[in-house]
Amino acid sequence: MSQARRAAVSIPANIAEGYGRGTRAAYVSFLRIARGSLLELETHIELAARIELLTDAEETALLSKTDELGRMLHSLISKVGKT
Repeated sequence: MSQARRAAVSIPANIAEGYGRGTRAAYVSFLRIARGSLLELETHIELAARIELLTDAEETALLSKTDELGRMLHSLISKVGKT
């Protein structure tokens, strides 16, 4: 689960780092990295459920939250990426 924790922490860290870079291109690049970390986290959640570290209900609740965050990141990438 430590890899899942690292992926989860990486999401907001990359958003903040990209914003701090001060350019639109850098921000979008780091937002995409954050999206990759989110996908990695989803994979860890699914694997944890398969080996029964999570219940089906826990998996469903967590994946619902990651889905919502994924939609938010997609929207932000679309808006920031427009010139």
